[in-house]
Amino acid sequence: MSGTGVWVFRNGVMQLEEQQAGAGKRKLVYVPANETMASLQALERRLAGLGWERYYEDRAVVQLHRRDGGADLISLPRDFARFRSTHMFDVVLKNRDHFKVVDLPN
Repeated sequence: MSGTGVWVFRNGVMQLEEQQAGAGKRKLVYVPANETMASLQALERRLAGLGWERYYEDRAVVQLHRRDGGADLISLPRDFARFRSTHMFDVVLKNRDHFKVVDLPN
């Protein structure tokens, strides 16, 4: 992560607010199919194939956990427009061989 932005505490969670002016955008790519994740449904479908299933959901957040009983948990915004680098890197960290984050040019 480039670290550009400001850390804020919101709803009991520390989040990195990315700077928009002049900052490049990022995309999450499912490596085996070279598919850009453009929706929550597409991302959930790929994660389900890797053993993730819904654990909890409300109006704002969808949480996924591994079917095999692991302690890992991924929290994603239901509104994909709120999908940020912190979410992308969380997915990559917990699925290293299947996802990558790609920086797009400004």
